[in-house]
Amino acid sequence: MVSGSHRPTKLIIDTQAISENVSQEVARLPKESELFAVVKANGYGHGAVQTALSARRGGATGFCVSLLDEGIELREAGITEPILILGVVESMYIDLIVRYELSVTAATQEWLEEAQQILAEKPLAQQLKIHIKVDTGMGRIGFTSGKSALLAVETVRSNPAMEWEGIFTHFATADAIDAEYFTKQEQMFKEIIQQLPEQPRYIHSENSAAALWHPESPGNMIRFGIAMYGLNPSGRAITETYPLKPAMQLKTKLIQVKELPQGAGVGYGKTYTVSAEKEWIGTLPIGYADGWLRHMQGFYVLVNGKKCEIIGRVCMDQCMVRLPEYVPDGTEVTLVGESQGEVITMQMVADQLSTIHYEVVCTFSQRIQREYK
Repeated sequence: MVSGSHRPTKLIIDTQAISENVSQEVARLPKESELFAVVKANGYGHGAVQTALSARRGGATGFCVSLLDEGIELREAGITEPILILGVVESMYIDLIVRYELSVTAATQEWLEEAQQILAEKPLAQQLKIHIKVDTGMGRIGFTSGKSALLAVETVRSNPAMEWEGIFTHFATADAIDAEYFTKQEQMFKEIIQQLPEQPRYIHSENSAAALWHPESPGNMIRFGIAMYGLNPSGRAITETYPLKPAMQLKTKLIQVKELPQGAGVGYGKTYTVSAEKEWIGTLPIGYADGWLRHMQGFYVLVNGKKCEIIGRVCMDQCMVRLPEYVPDGTEVTLVGESQGEVITMQMVADQLSTIHYEVVCTFSQRIQREYK
């Protein structure tokens, strides 16, 4: 998909904010612990490569992605630090994993046996680096018992073509006030770790939420994701341990301002009708194809620090706002970010959409150009 570099709609990414968020967390870690920056899903919409470079400046020593292709993208951009693929990769791509010096997640015994067979038939120049995933209660991927996880560890340790680099789990409720289920998961993981025949290079359980609110969780590496982008993992549920600096703003400009008379309709379906004698209506070059979804109708944007309601249905490429007064075409509009002391946060957008800010930042399309400060 092409980026709309010839229109004024931009996602402005503050790379220094990313570095600072990372450095704050690194400063809290024990000396023997490392921080891996999670840059999957195009860096949560912020740009994977640029985010990785910013995180590295802040002290990140490795990276996590979800797809093999995402790992390859980082390698081809010149990033040499360890990269862990958190998702399941089909065993047929083992040669690519090794070629690009990536670490891969093993979630089933069947996958390990397939990998063994492939490596036996086609020996590779380097070992396949493996992290064993333990499902302690997320219900997603991973070995569901200590017995199966330990069998997986022994399978890897006994194969000279494999390197047992790590073992990890993922918490389902680390961002919740009620810690009962979190504690249950944590205890299961601790028990498995205690039974290991030796310690791999990496043991990791902490995501952003656990790093912020449960730093005592087992491991010597954390996976720092949403907090790196300056967003509270719990939304509004728990106060941040330290101030996080949001890295993303969304800006555009008015492309047309017109005065409409009473009774005039705005947008598809005429869901808005001018009720006053006359109103100033502004059009913005952003719509649902960009990730500015139809449910944003009724929310607002900031024009010169003033709240301006989004009226009519959001279109594929454009949307309309009601202005309090005439302003000229080309005036800057803030959809997310700060304008003359007023702020629209990503959480506020998420609230409007009845979702989480994770989804909001990942929904912004590649049509929106990213501008890096």
